[in-house]
Amino acid sequence: MALALRADGIPAEVISADSRQVYRGTDVATAKPTAAERRGIPHHGLDLVDPDALFSVADFAEHVEGVLPGIAARSGVAILVGGTGFWLRAIADGLAVDALPWDPAVRASLEADLSEHGLDALVARLQAAAPGLAARVDLRNPRRVVRALEIALLQGDAPLPAPRGYGGPVLRLTLDVADRAEHRAWIAQRAAGQLDGGILAEAQALRTRYPASLPAFSAIGYREAWNLLDGLIDRAGYLAANVSRNLAYARRQRTWFRSAAVDVQVDAGDPAALQLATERALVFAQGTAGRGP
Repeated sequence: MALALRADGIPAEVISADSRQVYRGTDVATAKPTAAERRGIPHHGLDLVDPDALFSVADFAEHVEGVLPGIAARSGVAILVGGTGFWLRAIADGLAVDALPWDPAVRASLEADLSEHGLDALVARLQAAAPGLAARVDLRNPRRVVRALEIALLQGDAPLPAPRGYGGPVLRLTLDVADRAEHRAWIAQRAAGQLDGGILAEAQALRTRYPASLPAFSAIGYREAWNLLDGLIDRAGYLAANVSRNLAYARRQRTWFRSAAVDVQVDAGDPAALQLATERALVFAQGTAGRGP
């Protein structure tokens, strides 16, 4: 938001690449920015479907492809931001996402197997059915394993489609926190903020309308909130579980982004580094705004 607000004379618009913020009603758990926090900056990629709808990376790519020409027509610049690395890569680098097969019935069956038998069983099944595909998947991520096994069941252990280049100018800024103790403190503060900010009411309302097993509710916080509501844990247990899951997620993100292209590596805990990154981004925006989608 600070970057968007500093883009003097350039209409800056934010595109969320968060695979859980696309769902309506998942506000507190996903830290979805409120209308006040958006401060008049247009946001895309939020509240696109209900939690029980299927929404894939191909759907996200289609949404963004519809958004970018409008931003270009307004001589603007898009700020693509979020933690879902595959979605970021699909837009910034280009992926042949439409070429990957999918089937709702197969996906539902695999989701049920995951709930009943656990991740290890699905990993073993994937490694047996498609060892090549398994070698390219984060086997600790249940969503990735389910998706890879779905692809394997539908097309075998065939190579993934070759990526098609995005074609537009992109500046890639990757943020991390060098001080791990500081990062842990931020995560703990976020967990407490969620609990005090209404996640219990949100989780309860969603559970009354939708099955708790939906992928939308894999967002960190819902499982812990339901356990707290059901009396299985107390406030301390909620915070401990939330922080633990977020720290594990942060480690997975670091692993993912170490293999990703990056132009500027930024220590988010260093104000001077943030300032330099902001200045570089503004120079980039001045040179590219409105040049095309």
